[in-house]
Formats: sequence, structure tokens, C-alpha cells
Amino acid sequence: MIKNWLDAFRLRTLPLSISGILMGSFLAFEEGFVDLSIFTFAIITTILFQILSNLANDLGDSIKGTDNINRIGPARTVQSGLISKRQMKNAVILSSVLSMISAGFLVYLSKENMPSSLIIGYGILTLCCVAAAILYTISSYAYGYKGLGDIMVLIFFGVIGVLGTFTLYTKEINLSILLPSFTIGTLSMAVLNLNNLRDHENDSLSGKMTLIVQLGYNNGKIYHYFLLLVSFLSLFTFGIIEKKHGILIALIPYTFLFQHIMYVSKCKQPKELDSELKKVALITFSISLLSGIGMWLI
Repeated sequence: MIKNWLDAFRLRTLPLSISGILMGSFLAFEEGFVDLSIFTFAIITTILFQILSNLANDLGDSIKGTDNINRIGPARTVQSGLISKRQMKNAVILSSVLSMISAGFLVYLSKENMPSSLIIGYGILTLCCVAAAILYTISSYAYGYKGLGDIMVLIFFGVIGVLGTFTLYTKEINLSILLPSFTIGTLSMAVLNLNNLRDHENDSLSGKMTLIVQLGYNNGKIYHYFLLLVSFLSLFTFGIIEKKHGILIALIPYTFLFQHIMYVSKCKQPKELDSELKKVALITFSISLLSGIGMWLI
């Protein structure tokens, strides 16, 4: 039973969700804003939100019939009968509550010297994060079925993950942090894009109109290369303009992304892309980690 829930949590997605928190925190640390309590609860909160999203996705795709015998990726727990729909609904409710409690405590820890407008803003963001996690696949308004998943990933994994975390420490919004936010955001979009490239045939038959279903498989590959290019240019530009040359060490993993691009360009069978999701997620995590190491060393 525990294994079934661990499978439903999809632990392999957690390093990607943590990447934005690491990037935002390291940028704040480099500016002299160090608070391990904020760092700890930011990590806990993003993990809870990611688990909520994974559980809701498992439930929503099962209800809509997208998870079926034709699906290429790992078997989902509700569709395979390992967890009942009622159990999953209860888990979604519980994880929603835990996510909001953790986020509320995170804002409480960060409230010293924080303008009331920002405190209210974070309260609204908390509700938006819960809604976004659930509505990706659940309800008739599921935005994941309308090709809007990519932009939401950019907002929540990138802008909120990096800039939102940075602001928790500094208590002010620094728009220059949007550049590294786009780095993490577009890399996260690339992971989602690989998922959608892999599943585009079944998604089309199931009425899940992802951006790849709308663009087509070959155009989806071009879009994938564009996302990786934007991620590189965003980080490079930030390091040069802001004179944070240490962060440029984080460009090293892009050599592996070049190999990844070569693999994707030659890939004829969508199912062969499944192994690449984990690679890009781990590369994203390593870019965040190396950003902190680079700024600390230089």
C-alpha cells in the first residue's frame, strides 16, 4: 500500500520542483539574505504542492480516460486500480490542506519587514497554487486539456518558484530575477514538453489538446529546442548584465543538453523520449545547484 502511494507521489518529479526554490534562495544568499527557516519551509511547501499536483493529475486523467492501456508512460495508480478514486480524492483534499498550512507558515516566517501588500499577495498566490495544481486535469475547465499547461509551468515553476522565493528573503521584488526565473521555467516547460511529445498520439485520441497536439510532433521538437535556447540565453544574460560571473558555471550542464537535443532530433518513436524526462529534470536541478556553488566560489 505504501509503495502505491509513493508511486502516486511520483518522487522523480521532486528535484524539478525544488530547482526554482534553490535558484531563488541562492540568489538571495548571494545578496546577504540568509534564513535557513525560510529555506527549509520553502522546500517543504514546494514538495507538498508538487505532490498535490501529481495526485490531482493521477485522478483527473483517470476520470477523463486519458490514462488507458495506450498510454506510454508509467502506469498511474487510479487507472490501474491500485488506489481507488475515493481514496485519491481524499488524498487530494488532505494534500491541499497540508500545502496551504505549510505555505501559510512560510509566509509567517518571512513576514518581518515585509510590506502588507506582499503578505496579502503571497496569501493569494497560495490559493492560486492549490487551484492550479488541481485544475490542471480536474473539472471541465482543466487547463492542461486546453494547451495552457506550458504557460502555467513557466509561471509557477519559474516566476513564482525563483522570483517568489527570492522575494521571501529580500521583502522586495527585483525584476532582474525574472531572467533566472525564465531559465528554470523554460527548462521545466521542456520536461512537460517531452511528456507531451511522448503522449501526443494518445492525448489526441483522448481529447487532451496539449500544445504538442496542436503543433504536431515535428513542430513540437522545434519548440523544444527553442525552450532550451531561451533557458541558456536567460542565464547567460543574467550573469553578464548583473556581473554575477560565478553563476555562469551553471552553464556547464548545457553540454549534456546538447547531447539531449541530438537524441530528440533523431528520435522517431515517441516512446523513446520517456527516459529523457528524468535527464532534463536532473540537469535542471544541477543547473540550480551549480548556480549556488558558482556564486559562492566567485
